[in-house]
Amino acid sequence: MTDDPPAHDPDAAAPLPRTSSLKAVLAARASRWIDLAQLLPQAGRPLVAAAALLNVLLGLLPLAFIVLIGYVLYLVPQVAASAGSASAGASPGWSDLLTTLALAVGVFVVQQVLAPFQAGVTEVIARRVDEHCIDRLMSAALHDAPLDALESPEALDLLAEARAAFARQARPPGDAAAALLSLLSRYVQLLGAIVLVGVVISPLAGVVILATGLSMRFGVRGTLGKFADMWDALSGSRRRVFYLRDLATSARAAKEIRLLGLLPWVRARLRADTMAAYEPAWAGSRKLQFWPIIGLSCVGLVGGAVVLALLADAAAAGRLNLFQLGVAIQAVLIPMRFGVYFPEADVQTQFGLHSFHALRTFEQQIASARPVRPAAPVAVRRPEQGIRFEGVRFRYADDAPWVLDGLDLELGAGRSTAIVGLNGAGKTTLVKLLAGLYAPVEGRILVDGVDLRDLDTQDWQRQLALIFQDYVRYELTAAENIGLGAPALLDDRDAITAAARRAGALDALSGLPEGLNTTLSRRYPGGRDLSGGQWQRVALARALLAIQGGSSVLVLDEPTAQLDVRAEAEFFDRFLATAEDITSVVISHRFSTVRHADRIAVIEHGRVVECGDHVELVALGGRYADLFELQAQRFRDTASVGATTSAETDDPSRSTAEKETAS
Repeated sequence: MTDDPPAHDPDAAAPLPRTSSLKAVLAARASRWIDLAQLLPQAGRPLVAAAALLNVLLGLLPLAFIVLIGYVLYLVPQVAASAGSASAGASPGWSDLLTTLALAVGVFVVQQVLAPFQAGVTEVIARRVDEHCIDRLMSAALHDAPLDALESPEALDLLAEARAAFARQARPPGDAAAALLSLLSRYVQLLGAIVLVGVVISPLAGVVILATGLSMRFGVRGTLGKFADMWDALSGSRRRVFYLRDLATSARAAKEIRLLGLLPWVRARLRADTMAAYEPAWAGSRKLQFWPIIGLSCVGLVGGAVVLALLADAAAAGRLNLFQLGVAIQAVLIPMRFGVYFPEADVQTQFGLHSFHALRTFEQQIASARPVRPAAPVAVRRPEQGIRFEGVRFRYADDAPWVLDGLDLELGAGRSTAIVGLNGAGKTTLVKLLAGLYAPVEGRILVDGVDLRDLDTQDWQRQLALIFQDYVRYELTAAENIGLGAPALLDDRDAITAAARRAGALDALSGLPEGLNTTLSRRYPGGRDLSGGQWQRVALARALLAIQGGSSVLVLDEPTAQLDVRAEAEFFDRFLATAEDITSVVISHRFSTVRHADRIAVIEHGRVVECGDHVELVALGGRYADLFELQAQRFRDTASVGATTSAETDDPSRSTAEKETAS
């Protein structure tokens, strides 16, 4: 069962002048249906045309059945009247009756045979349209708009709604677009029924039954729309329920839930939040299903009674034979069924429209936040002079504190630069600005003297081999996890192996059941997971392969946070030796491990407070020297304790119990 998000009605956003409100509402609703119909060609015009013809045929077949059954009723008295004659079995009446019955049965069988084809074609169309919409969603989410636009609460809500639809937690746009074709069958039946009623009984009867059917139809859709609005207002509460469900059933939280005994709390919280999220919808649904349904039933009864009265009058006046009477009675019933939900179309279109609206609004919001780029952006090439931050200021929100506040920094081309500082100093934010993921609020970033804003963002990002602290752990093979650093080298096993060796990950990966072909996740048969340190080396190998694939700037943000101090120092020594001609930036809060970098910049409070090489900064006796000595002293103290413990444990004069206690 899916949680269907509602169709948002943009017409209700603001009151319209009375003189034009109805016209505006109708125009807006027509526009939404037209926009939805324009998605259908994405499924392939031949397929859509075939589906449309199929649905028209499925709309016409019930009308043919009505006419044939009416003719059967007309023939039965004639056959009965001739039953006493000797040649009754060979009379034209019997032949006509059997032929008509055979045709009616044939029409019914064809209708039943075509129904599964209708469902199958609808599913294919929905899937193809959804593939197109997913491509649009990915293009918008991964485009070159600054991340602050993607991370705004409004954009995140819209993105969550669109993602939920494509995860089948709600109705996606493809379901709505495909359901339009199913509605075609329904409205062909309605139009045919109105024609039959108008011709057989009277034009007045046709008008009355048309008004009755459409009134009930609009009432049903209006009720569903009100429920959808109510459902939409509870979207935040439902996301909390989804989170708690995931928390209670996911492996990542299982350890803490068990060890801390949180299961009773999670159960109680999930029950309470579920009631808070769904009880208003249930209560509203009961209200919407009571009085509106009674009102629609009254409309149907009145309209049906009027038409049946006209039918009775025509029959009493002798203007109708059995054929006409049978056709009219059956035709009247078709519009009366427009007072119920259509299971193949109503929920799909109503809630699928909302998903499509969320997608379009998200696209528009991201597009409006996209920075203005020059008509002819400067060609991106390997930095030859360097990268310079000039007076850069940045904060994540207008009411947030400045993360970078007048930062000036130069990254020399072909040289290694280490950026150090305490947590929260702005190091990672600096990297995000360098990557073009955010734009400076003030100041500028120059690449060989060219403002980063004047470069093609995507081409510039291809020049960066960047590993963030929260690097992605792809649930793919070890080779693919490394190879994604340079997609062009995904099939080059020698290059991948060399990158793994340089990052110090090859030994661990070679020991896996299938080596580099092992899937790095236990969620798959034969898959294995890695330790935090091993994953970090895989991420480093990915960055090194990117350099081999053509990237010219290597940026490592806390690349060895899960390695011990000695392993980290060993990595940096090896890394700096293999990246001599590469413009490289290393972010770290450990001062001692970056001392061999060509240049070290110390950041505090969003500014560079000291800059130079290790010897210069230590001689300066400033902030770097103090923090370097502080961290080095802690390491010496730890090493001293370890050495003392080892010596005491190895002392032959001590008892075994004393040695075990010391160790």
